[in-house]
Amino acid sequence: MSSALADLCRYPIVQAPMAGGASCPQLAAAVSEAGGLGFLAAGYKTADGMYQEVKQVRGLTGQPFGVNLFMPQPNTADPAAVEVYRHQLAGEAAWYETPLGDPDSGRDDGYEAKLAILLDDPVPVVSFTFGCPTRDVLDSFAKAGTFTVVTVTTPEEAQAAQWAGADAVCVQGVEAGGHQGTHRDDPATDGSGIGLLSLVALVRESVQLPVIAAGGLMRGGQIAGVLAAGAGAAQLGTAFLVCPESGANALHKQAMTNPLFVRTELTRAFSGRPARGLVNRFMREHGPYAPAAYPQVHHLTSPLRKAAAKAGDPQGMALWAGQGHKMARDLPAGRLVDVLVAELDSARAALALGRS
Repeated sequence: MSSALADLCRYPIVQAPMAGGASCPQLAAAVSEAGGLGFLAAGYKTADGMYQEVKQVRGLTGQPFGVNLFMPQPNTADPAAVEVYRHQLAGEAAWYETPLGDPDSGRDDGYEAKLAILLDDPVPVVSFTFGCPTRDVLDSFAKAGTFTVVTVTTPEEAQAAQWAGADAVCVQGVEAGGHQGTHRDDPATDGSGIGLLSLVALVRESVQLPVIAAGGLMRGGQIAGVLAAGAGAAQLGTAFLVCPESGANALHKQAMTNPLFVRTELTRAFSGRPARGLVNRFMREHGPYAPAAYPQVHHLTSPLRKAAAKAGDPQGMALWAGQGHKMARDLPAGRLVDVLVAELDSARAALALGRS
């Protein structure tokens, strides 16, 4: 690890910030206590909701942790396309007996208010998804002593993050579960994401920043692989989603290893932005018709997803998952960190033996 990353966590293991409830204070604190770097996901929360979770983590651990923010989105959605999709979802609303959400509930996710809180009462790490903050914002965090990370999916995005003054980049391969953290949502690039190992190598040749590798990582041997490729740490989401400390819905946790769900795909069905999840009925029926309209589609489908969860119906939920989901292990978060570290040590020892 780079010295800066090494100061934040004993082991090169980062728990991914998973918006929607999974990355709760209990999970973040457990990972940090075990020597990894736990993360809270501020996405979809109010500024005060984020602050209350920060306070909870501080009450549970004295170790460093991070908070992830969603960048405000430009208004590029076609209102007519959103309206057409609303009509297509009318049957879902009737089936789950719930009204559809308001697509115009907001595009900035309370960004400025969250920035103000995190600059006034700094946390050790702040990461950003769906874009890159301005140099002024990153400079302000640097002055506050906060380590900043920008999620990137291409070498060009990594270069933009370096130019803006980020301390590190989280390099997200196409294998990753949940939303692809692209800086610009361009439907013309759907399906053209880069695999993690290739992307780590490309980014390492493009920027001088420390790299955190993310995407489909479930075992210590895979962590060893991305570290050998030049990453300073590995970020895992799906691996921690099934832990008892995770705030993910029980149906979501069970689906990771349920043989009914055989594969993942990238879809716009639930949010209007490409996100990887387990293929279910909702994705199959609505994915082909979902417009490029984030966060409008997210707001539109939010009541449907909540109603499906309440009804115990995983076929109507957004079951975000990385490509390695079948390898999920139902272990306490701290124990999972220990197992991953042991696997990492084993893989490194085998590699060293092969070299001798």
